[in-house]
Amino acid sequence: MTLLPSTAASRAEELDALDAILPFDRRDQLAGLLTDDDVATLKHLAGEGMGENTLRALASDLAYLEAWCQLSTGSPLPWPAPESLLLKFVAHHLWDPLKRGEDPGHGMPADVEAGLRLEGLLKAKGPHAPGTVRRRLTSWSILTRWRGLSGAFGAPSLKSALGLAVKASNRPRQRKSKKAVTGDVLARLLAVCAGERLVDRRDRALLLTAFASGGRRRSEVAALRVEDLVDEEPVRADPNDPNSPPLPCLSIHLGRTKTTTNDDDAHVLLIGRPVIVLKRWLTEASINDGPVFRRIDQWGNVDRRALTPQSVNLILKSRCLQAGLDPALFSAHGLRSGYLTEAANRGISLSEAMQQSLHKSLTQAARYYNDAERKQGRAARLMI
Repeated sequence: MTLLPSTAASRAEELDALDAILPFDRRDQLAGLLTDDDVATLKHLAGEGMGENTLRALASDLAYLEAWCQLSTGSPLPWPAPESLLLKFVAHHLWDPLKRGEDPGHGMPADVEAGLRLEGLLKAKGPHAPGTVRRRLTSWSILTRWRGLSGAFGAPSLKSALGLAVKASNRPRQRKSKKAVTGDVLARLLAVCAGERLVDRRDRALLLTAFASGGRRRSEVAALRVEDLVDEEPVRADPNDPNSPPLPCLSIHLGRTKTTTNDDDAHVLLIGRPVIVLKRWLTEASINDGPVFRRIDQWGNVDRRALTPQSVNLILKSRCLQAGLDPALFSAHGLRSGYLTEAANRGISLSEAMQQSLHKSLTQAARYYNDAERKQGRAARLMI
C-alpha cells in the first residue's frame, strides 16, 4: 500500500467531505494533484450549492491543469494565469497532425505528454477535441473568478489562437456514442440481463429507466435516489380509450441537470413496464431510501454506495458484449441519442419527445430526427 505524503493525506481527508461529488476511487489521485487552496475552493463551491456535475467537472479539470502546468513549467498553477500560459495551453492541446509529422517539437512536448499519461490523465492520441480545450479554459476562468481574481481569458490573442488552432487541428466532431441504443438494440441488451440475479434485476431496471425516462445522462442515472421517485395515478394505455388497461405511472424528479437551474422542477415520467421493473429491483434489493442504482459485489451483496457515472457506462458496454454487439460502438450516451432516434422512427413529434428528454437545444435534438427522416425519405433513393 502506497502511503501518501502528510499534506496529500490531509487533503484526502478534506476531500472525504466531497465524497458524494468526487469519485472516491480517484480521491487519492486528486489529493496528490490539488493544492490546499484548490480543495478549499471546491469546498466553498459545494457550500454555495454549485451542481454536482459541474463541481465534478471543475475538480477533474483543475487536477489536469495543475498536473499539466507542473510538467510544462516546473511550477504550480499560478493564480491568475498570465496570458502566455493560456496560449501555451492552447498550443499544447490543439495542434496540426501534419505539422507534427514534420516537426516532432510541434504541439505538446514529449516529456509533458509522457507525464500526463503516467498519471492516467491523458489517454487520447492526437490533438484534444476543441470542446474539451474550451471546457477546461472555461473551468480555469470560473475558478479564477471564484478566487476574486481576473484573468486574460477574454484576450483577443487567446480567441485568435483558439480559432486558428481549431482549424489547424482539423479534428472531426466525434459522437459520444458511435451508435444509438434504439429499441431493437435495447431489446437485445434486456435479453442478456433477463435472469433473476440481483445484478440482472439492477441492470434491467437501469437500462429501462434510463431509456424510457427520455434517455437520461449517465450522471443523472447514477445520482437517482429513492426520494426522487413519486407514485402517480395510473394512466390508460391508450389515452383516447377509457376502456384500455391502466398502467402504473411514476414521476422522477431530477433536480438540477446539465440544462436546468435550481429554480426548475425538472421531472419526467415512467409509465408501464419500466415502473414495474424498477420497483421490483428496489423491493428485491431492499432499497427503501438513498441511491437507486448501487454497486453489487461478486457475492451478490448490495452496497450502500451509488454507482458512479463511469460504472453506468461500463454496465452498458458489458451488456453489449454479452449481446454480441461491439462495445466500442456504444456508450451510455447512446441511450439518449437512441431515445430520440426511436421517437422519430415511431412518428412521435420532436416537441413531445423533448418534453421527456429535457433537451433545451432544438438544434441538438433535431439532429437525431433529421438522421432518421433522411433514412426514411425518398431523396437518397433516386437511383435505387
